[in-house]
Amino acid sequence: MLDIMTAAPAEPRICSIARTLDIVGEKWALLAVREVFLGDRRFDEMVKRTGAPRDTLAARLRTLVDAGVLERRPYSEHPARFEYFLTEAGLDLYPVITTLRTWGDKYLAGDGGPPLIVEHSCDHELAARLVCQTCGEPVNPRDTRLVYPERPGRAQVPVPPAAQSADG
Repeated sequence: MLDIMTAAPAEPRICSIARTLDIVGEKWALLAVREVFLGDRRFDEMVKRTGAPRDTLAARLRTLVDAGVLERRPYSEHPARFEYFLTEAGLDLYPVITTLRTWGDKYLAGDGGPPLIVEHSCDHELAARLVCQTCGEPVNPRDTRLVYPERPGRAQVPVPPAAQSADG
């Protein structure tokens, strides 16, 4: 007797991560944001510092401006030239950029060490650390759970734990 498995209908999970990746999930977009954080606000500087093709970077900058991550301001009229500045939404990406840099420094820096070290105003190296905004405790995936807000027309579904330990 054959055991026939029926697959559940494939529905993408609605989530803020996927929505965010639609805007900043491409390499050149995040590198453009990095450059603005580092003070390189002009297009030609960004092309040099990122190595991005000009047309690709221009498209990513348009997406970031349209999404409200960056603001474009003129600095020259003849020829027309613009600088890019972080909006509040852009500034809120700093923990993302810092976490990516910290991860890269840890796992990809190689024998020469990280190419750049960022220091906090206290004169110590800055590293990303996720803590609970209420209690201040460090966050571990095993200590979290998903909670779906109640919304009209949406059935409440039991939520599995966010992470399982390796030993079950």
